[in-house]
Amino acid sequence: MVQRVGRVEFGVAWVIRNLDVLIAVGLGLTIGMMDVFGDVISDDVSSGATLLVLGTLAVGSMTERLRRKSDIEEASADTRRALEDLAMVRSLSGDEVGDALERARAQTNRWSFKGGTGTYLRAVTLPRCVATATRQRAQLSVKIDIINPADERTCAAYARFRQTFAHRRNDDTAHAWTVDRTRKEAYATVLAACWYRQRLDTLEISVHLSSGVPTLRFDLSESCLIITQDDPNRVNLLVPRDRPLYDYYVTELHQSREQAVHLSLRDAAPLSDEPTVDEVRAVFDDVALPLPSVFGDTDVAEIIDKALHAEDPYRR
Repeated sequence: MVQRVGRVEFGVAWVIRNLDVLIAVGLGLTIGMMDVFGDVISDDVSSGATLLVLGTLAVGSMTERLRRKSDIEEASADTRRALEDLAMVRSLSGDEVGDALERARAQTNRWSFKGGTGTYLRAVTLPRCVATATRQRAQLSVKIDIINPADERTCAAYARFRQTFAHRRNDDTAHAWTVDRTRKEAYATVLAACWYRQRLDTLEISVHLSSGVPTLRFDLSESCLIITQDDPNRVNLLVPRDRPLYDYYVTELHQSREQAVHLSLRDAAPLSDEPTVDEVRAVFDDVALPLPSVFGDTDVAEIIDKALHAEDPYRR
């Protein structure tokens, strides 16, 4: 029954689409039959009817051409959209990643980061963005989303992830990714955020701690989104600001922060240019992220060094 209805609908649609041609053919057959079987119509009427049929056929032909032109234009538009979709992202590899991040930092007063522990963020992005904002006396907004160092299960899962892929590419530093290191790297990013916030009044910075284990890193500026992986030798992606994918990720990163733990940095204790162990412990207590009791002064000193003197992981 459904198939029969479908055939009927198809037939009706075909008739409507070709109505002009059907009228012309009908007129032609009618005039021809009347002319063959008797002197029913005069020669003038027959000639006029013939012209009418030819005119109808001409109109039908022109209509069909217009339909074909519309179909071609629609197909061309679909092709253009497909090509634009392919051009939504650009691949980056090797030194191109660092160059792209540098260009992204050049003219922006807004930066969002989502990733594991934020090593590159505190080593390069944060200090350079703060330096530029200080020099230009400009407003700077930074949003940071990293793993929660107080969540040992998350830190252990992230360490395993880094170890696994480091082994696959025969990276000698694979053993370095332990739960202890992972926690200290994340704590260091929190400390760096507090330290820079106290040195630039126009810096609005927020830190969010997630329990999920990220496999990619997202750096978003006003001009583009850069998606990278832990291995700088692998292909990474750049999404320009004027592409829909950029807006999709703006929403995605916002939603991720909404589901994370937000740290209030406003009431953090003052930090010296070279913070002391006691100052750092007080800061973490103030932001409701106390350091583990097993962390001695040497561990805290290591966190301070990672926070303010981190090495660029892309530097070869």
